Amino acid sequence: MRRTFLAATSVLLAAAVVLAIPQRAAPAAGDDALTPVIVELFTSQGCSSCPPADDLLRSLERNQPVNGAQVIVLSEHVDYWNRLGWKDPYSSGQFSSRQRVYVEALGAEHMYTPMMVVDGRTAFVGSRPITAREAIVAARKAPKATLAIEATGLAEGTIRIDGVVEQVPPTTEAPDVWVAVTESPITTAITRGENASRTLTYTGVVRSLTWLGSLPRPTRASYAVEGRVRLRSTWRREHLRLVVFLQEPTGRRILGATQLALG
Repeated sequence: MRRTFLAATSVLLAAAVVLAIPQRAAPAAGDDALTPVIVELFTSQGCSSCPPADDLLRSLERNQPVNGAQVIVLSEHVDYWNRLGWKDPYSSGQFSSRQRVYVEALGAEHMYTPMMVVDGRTAFVGSRPITAREAIVAARKAPKATLAIEATGLAEGTIRIDGVVEQVPPTTEAPDVWVAVTESPITTAITRGENASRTLTYTGVVRSLTWLGSLPRPTRASYAVEGRVRLRSTWRREHLRLVVFLQEPTGRRILGATQLALG
């Protein structure tokens, strides 16, 4: 059964059992705001071709190379390289499955690393800076929903997420609402596998990716969204961000996004 959110024209963002000061992300689009563009990189510490793509992802986040765009990065470490001598500590079968869905939806010939996907619309070899910039330029021109998100710390490492979604672009699907917890930077000394003896640094490493539900049909003017995510004690709170985004379940287009620092 798919969870759906209720439509609303106004929403009270409430918090209970508050242990931390709530933090709020500004709407991701607007007259004076940048247009959010999600850049996903499917990568692995066991892949010798991946470090240049990891560096490119870090550069895209740091330099924000496209005027009018806010590049939001997700580094998703796949698990199918783990059998070749090095187990990537940030890898997950969930990310391998997510990449497989992209391969099918975008008509790629096969799964590979590094694969970069921009706004769920374009996939290419993740170490190509010119291709990445062109894809971000194209994605910036697409209409986007606005998201206003508030995060509140609850007991036992739980984060409550409340927010409002408005101006959802036309789509034939009921968009899914996802939240990723990312950590930046992360540096790892690799001792085995293709990258043995290298020390690699990553940005936007996805620690968890949670489906919050889907927006109901037909499209309404405004939706209230809410959910909870758990933070592990080994994650460095001051380096964490929440990335909330809307995505078509089959077409895979990302229809809006925002991010919020938890530190």
